[in-house]
Amino acid sequence: MNSNEQNTNTIQSLGDLVTALSEGERTKYDHIIRSTNLPKSIYQNYCSWSSDSYTRNCIVDNDKFELILLCWEEGQITPIHDHGGEECWVKIIEGEFRETIYQENEIGELAVVKSAVANTNDITYMIDFMGFHSLENLSNKRSMSLHLYAKPIRSCKLFDEVSGKFINKDLVYNTVSEFGTNKK
Repeated sequence: MNSNEQNTNTIQSLGDLVTALSEGERTKYDHIIRSTNLPKSIYQNYCSWSSDSYTRNCIVDNDKFELILLCWEEGQITPIHDHGGEECWVKIIEGEFRETIYQENEIGELAVVKSAVANTNDITYMIDFMGFHSLENLSNKRSMSLHLYAKPIRSCKLFDEVSGKFINKDLVYNTVSEFGTNKK
């Protein structure tokens, strides 16, 4: 067993997760995130909450990957969006979420192609060729989801409900952890 395989079998802290992702190849990210089952208390220091919108709390942002904790109040939902060409895994830390996937037709209209519910410890996967998606907190309480992007996403296409068109959106964090960022 090599050290990368050993790391994914013994993920017991966020530090272990960050090390496994840092040392692992992108092709191993799915296995690494599925091997992670940390108690929700581990994430408490990374939480920030807003009644206006879910929050994006950066745990790690480097050239290889981005790990973000999203904190959701009851009923909060993302706009319909893509992932700027990058892969995304979402691990539900606590709560119940509906993921709705959309495809855009030739004249720019969106149609729902799939809707599924994910619960605590479930993992969803999204990449742009699958379409666009939105996530909604169905829980009647605060909830958390961990988002792993390979590579970091700096902007995305977001569906503007008012104009009925996609717009480019630069992404920002609400908070940045002590693991911080490694931007050049």
